[in-house]
Amino acid sequence: MLFNLEKSAAKTIRKLLKPFEVSVLYYSYKIPGLPFSHIQRYSYVNVYMKWKKDSYYESIEHIHHSIQLKPVIALKNCITQDPNGCIPISAVSKRGLQLDVPMKVARFMRQYPSIYEEFTGPEYNHPWFRLTSEAAEIDRDEKRVYEESREELRSRLRKMILMTKENVLPLKIIQGMQWYLGLPNDFLQHPEQNLDESFRFVEMEDGLKGLAIESGEKVYSIMEKNAMKRATDVIEFPFFPSKALRMKSKIENWLHEFQKLPYISPYEDFSNLDPNSDIAEKRLIGALHELLSLFIDHSAERRKLFCLKKYFGFPQKVHRAFERHPHMFYMSFRNKTCTVILKEAYCNESAIEKHPLLSVRKKYIKLMKESEVILRNRRMENRFSSCSEKLTLESN
Repeated sequence: MLFNLEKSAAKTIRKLLKPFEVSVLYYSYKIPGLPFSHIQRYSYVNVYMKWKKDSYYESIEHIHHSIQLKPVIALKNCITQDPNGCIPISAVSKRGLQLDVPMKVARFMRQYPSIYEEFTGPEYNHPWFRLTSEAAEIDRDEKRVYEESREELRSRLRKMILMTKENVLPLKIIQGMQWYLGLPNDFLQHPEQNLDESFRFVEMEDGLKGLAIESGEKVYSIMEKNAMKRATDVIEFPFFPSKALRMKSKIENWLHEFQKLPYISPYEDFSNLDPNSDIAEKRLIGALHELLSLFIDHSAERRKLFCLKKYFGFPQKVHRAFERHPHMFYMSFRNKTCTVILKEAYCNESAIEKHPLLSVRKKYIKLMKESEVILRNRRMENRFSSCSEKLTLESN
């Protein structure tokens, strides 16, 4: 009997508290140093939207072939850096981990006969490799783009560093992000021609060497530039909901209020923001939007972005930002990894400027796909030749 009374009392309490479960409480606080004095802060709304696969983003070739393309270009650079324009397999066979090659280097290079041409070396009959004429032509085009776009590549690196808390990044972090920014591998090895006076090398904590920026110039984000083109002061995030993605009414209401919050540029000081507030979340979303807009294909592996948390001031659970805003970011799980894609770059091409190196990478991917045809034809030829030999033996 006592148990039944306790059970009924618990039900009554739950009914009384139910109206307050999804309520939104308002209160204001001041943030000094920002262009606004009072901001409405909202209590956390548990936004969860089930992930939906979108065939459009899953079929973008230059994003999903990027994992194979990176070691292909790394090996190509090893060949072009040699004075003779060719290398023995022994020169790279033990550098597979360094070059991100997922298998034995010789086997990997033989998978792309449209890029690497194999021949027998002058000594010990070792296999040697050189570039095919088509790959050599794309390599010359790539070097020309690097030469013509040096200032733009420098600007993208500068913006990335200016988004950090102290305007400085460790060199090892920059080297890890060079592939996404489109910087050549030896970019930091030639500072006199690739960097200007606003960059300087510094010593960081833990004995790390870093690259810092000294610039008082005002930097505008891509969101701010687009607002200037529209001649408006209102900056709202563009929404591109995926097919069959339905939002609950409370989530729609939260997004509506979220859009009303002031936009904070990722290049502004954010140390005075309450990390648990909606305004801090909006600043985080703006920073991720700006960061992905700097990359070649406006996407990146999620685990690579996690490495930036300490220096960009991202929260520990930054991955929830992608889950709470699927109308801005798409997560693809191809290639046994999670790749975050900025939707705006593929739904509104005029909103974000294309990277100058994107067309070159597309050429490499097209050439990589030709290797499949070459290997298929080789298998067919071997099959026919083996059959003809067998018929000859039987006839004899």
